Amino acid sequence: MPDYYLNHMSLACALGITAQGTAGKDADIVSERLFRADVSAMEQGSSWLGPLYSRFGRVATELPQVPEHLAEYDCRNNRLAQQVATSLQSPIAELVARYGSARIGVVMGTSTSGIASGEQRLAGEGEKNYRYRYQQQMAALAEYVARFLQLTDGPRLTVSTACSSSANAFASARRLLAMNVCDAVVVGGVDTLCGMTVTGFNGLGALSGGHTRPFCGDRDGINLGEAGAMFIMSREPGPVRLCGVAASSDAHHMSAPDPEGRGAEAAMRGALRDAGLAPADIGYLNLHGTGTPQNDVMEARAVSRLFGTAVPCSSTKPLTGHTLGAAGALEAAFCWLALTRGQLPPHCNADGFDPELPPLNLVREGATSPSPRYVMSNSFAFGGSNCSLILGN
Repeated sequence: MPDYYLNHMSLACALGITAQGTAGKDADIVSERLFRADVSAMEQGSSWLGPLYSRFGRVATELPQVPEHLAEYDCRNNRLAQQVATSLQSPIAELVARYGSARIGVVMGTSTSGIASGEQRLAGEGEKNYRYRYQQQMAALAEYVARFLQLTDGPRLTVSTACSSSANAFASARRLLAMNVCDAVVVGGVDTLCGMTVTGFNGLGALSGGHTRPFCGDRDGINLGEAGAMFIMSREPGPVRLCGVAASSDAHHMSAPDPEGRGAEAAMRGALRDAGLAPADIGYLNLHGTGTPQNDVMEARAVSRLFGTAVPCSSTKPLTGHTLGAAGALEAAFCWLALTRGQLPPHCNADGFDPELPPLNLVREGATSPSPRYVMSNSFAFGGSNCSLILGN
C-alpha cells in the first residue's frame, strides 16, 4: 500500500490549543502539559450535574464567532471546529492551488455535534436560535468544515460511531486517497459537551464521582471532555505516517464491551497486519483507558494477550476527559506529538493498579523511554465499535 502522511496537525482540548508544523509558543505549552501529566485543567462540576460531581475537560479559550454567511451552522461544536481548522487554512490554500478544491476531501468524526445548541433552542436560550438547523447535529460537521475552508467541491463525510468516530475517520480518509478520489484530505474529529451526554452517562452509572483513575482498583468511571483535532493527510512525505488502521465489531452488547476484549484484540492485530508490523515494533500504546470497570478489564486482557508487558502504554483521558467522538483524533494527535518530540505521555492519577487485571507496562511520570518509531492508539466505542491506529515516522 502507498504511504500516507499526516503533514499538519491542529488540536484544541483542555490542555490548550496548538498547531504543529509551525513553531509556536502554544505548541510548546500543550506538549509540556501533556508530557508532564498536568491535570489542572480538569474542572470539577457542571451546569448539568451541579458543582461538586465528577470532573470535566472543557476548552477554556473563547471560541471564534461563526462567519455571518455560515450563521445557520452556528453552535459551540462548529465554533470549536473553526478554531481548529483556522490553522490549516494556509496549507489548504497551497493544496488548492496545486490540485484544485475538488481534489481535497473532508472527513470528520463526531458523536454529539451541535446537540447543546439544540437543547438551548428547546429551552428558549442562546443567540440566533431561530436560525439553528437541527440537521447539523452530527451529520453536518464535515459540511461546516468544508464550507469554512472553502472545500465544497470535494467529498465531505461525517463518521459517527460513538467513541471510535474520529479514529474510523482515518480509514475513510485513507480510502479516498487510495481510490484516487482525492489528493489530500482534512481528517479529524470534534465533540463538545452537552446535557444529553453528561446526564446520559450519569444515568448509566458510568461517570466518576471525582477524577477518573484508569486501571486502578478503586476506579469508578469516566470524566467527560471536549476537544477537536484535525490533520491534513496526503501522499506528500511529512513528519508522521499513517502506517496501519483496522476496525472490528464486538457484536456483544449495546453499551458494554465483550468482557474478554476479543473485538479490541482483533482491531489491534488488524492494524499491525495492515502496517506489516509485529507487536514488538510498537514503541508506545495510547490506551482507550476510560476508567470504567468493564472497559479497563477487557482492554487489559486484550493488551496483555498481544503485547504482554513489553509495550509502554498510558491513558491520557485523566488529562482531557473522554472526548467521545473526538477521542480518536485527539489521541492520534498526542501520538503525533510523541513521535515528533521523542517523548511518551505518562499514565497519571493512577497509583494503586488493580491487582485483578493483567499487568501493564504503564509509563510513569519522570520515566525515560526510547523515542518510539511506531505508536498505536486504541478507540473502543458503544455497540462494540473498535478501531486501532498505528502512526510512525
